[in-house]
Amino acid sequence: MNNILLLTNVLLLVIGQTIWKVGVTKTPLNEAKDLYNIIFSPWIIAGGILYVLATGIWLYLLSRLPLSYMYPMQSVAYVLGLIISMFIFKEFIPVSRWLGVATIIFGVYLISK
Repeated sequence: MNNILLLTNVLLLVIGQTIWKVGVTKTPLNEAKDLYNIIFSPWIIAGGILYVLATGIWLYLLSRLPLSYMYPMQSVAYVLGLIISMFIFKEFIPVSRWLGVATIIFGVYLISK
């Protein structure tokens, strides 16, 4: 159950970041007055809510699992972020980033053993 919650935490963080990216893309920050529009954008608020939920899960898990296990496992967020960048935002991912992701995945595998 704790590992499912840890994965949920990671997913909430990645989805929150994705929603924030959509929000700042829809409301560019060019002038000081734009900051108000960004902060009160439904996209930014929704991402913030997901972060609050993720933090609640994180605090619960801190009382149950070793930090030395949990923190490195969150690096899965980097992998998911790269995949989302490619599929949703149509970003080009160079080979060096894929190699980095492979290294992260291998590290998560070692930590999970």
